Amino acid sequence: MAATATSPSTQARLMARWLLAVAALVVLIVVVGGITRLTESGLSITEWKPISGTIPPLTQEAWDQEFAHYRQIDQYAAVHAGMTLSEFKGIFFWEYIHRVLGRIIGMAVALPLAWFWVRGRIPAGYKPRLFALLALIGLQGTLGWLMVHSGLQKGMTEVAPMWLATHLITALFTLAGMVWTALDLLALSRNPAAKPARLTGFAALTGLALAVQLVWGALMAGLRAGRVTNEWPLMNGSFWPGASQNGESLGHALTADPAIVHFIHRWWAWGVVALLVMLARKVKAAGDRRAAIAIHSAFGTQVLLGIATVMTDVSIGIAVLHQLVGALLVAATAWGAHAVGRRA
Repeated sequence: MAATATSPSTQARLMARWLLAVAALVVLIVVVGGITRLTESGLSITEWKPISGTIPPLTQEAWDQEFAHYRQIDQYAAVHAGMTLSEFKGIFFWEYIHRVLGRIIGMAVALPLAWFWVRGRIPAGYKPRLFALLALIGLQGTLGWLMVHSGLQKGMTEVAPMWLATHLITALFTLAGMVWTALDLLALSRNPAAKPARLTGFAALTGLALAVQLVWGALMAGLRAGRVTNEWPLMNGSFWPGASQNGESLGHALTADPAIVHFIHRWWAWGVVALLVMLARKVKAAGDRRAAIAIHSAFGTQVLLGIATVMTDVSIGIAVLHQLVGALLVAATAWGAHAVGRRA
């Protein structure tokens, strides 16, 4: 019997498409966030106005006021001293777009979820998971402001790298959750008896290793560690660069020393690649060849873009592509992990 517009299978498929559309928006905001970081735009808006901040400055007086606020923070003198109002509008644009996209994503999750909830269209067992995704979106907005706030403090000329890493990894975790949930719903739309996929031990290990790589990638961005060297595979003529900040603790060296952070991100990647190759083999054995191809394509492209980012002294275009493919790699890994965890 053909599924009707209100049948459980149709509703599950509709919800899956909704989540995949929001996942695409998350990928987009990750890319815009990368541009915002690379253009030193993140501190151009010095206040958090969740409602009124949706409207940009519309008059000359409003622009002058925004520019005056920016000139009061330490980043202006250290990075953008002498900037004209026209140049300020350029960096303001990226931070404004980033914040507007965040609001759009929040509404794109909250409003459809409320509609499905009120209409009783959410399949059994999915309400907690969908509510958790909404909570993650709210948390992401809060983390974004805390990240910006860290850069507005006296003596700071940029956001704190650890806040940047937390902000990014939360976005990518949310992306993975949306992809996973959408795949569960698609399976449910095909078979009403389908059970949610389980996270296998190996898939969890691979995801954890990838998360470490992503965190250190964010620390790379926050510390501008990509500019420590433009050589590959050596770093300024040496395999081991040594610490660039002497006399600090081990924890500081691992997370705040640009040369060491760069070294970790550069070589941890190959362990992640090995795990992703094994995951892709398991995915193919599970019968999902497309997911296996997606994993191989994503990590292969990502490695090449990472090398190119370093060798071009962090070209903005290549660095943004590196961040884009990083998000796509997270989605592909979630797809593959779901494939090996599907249950009959």
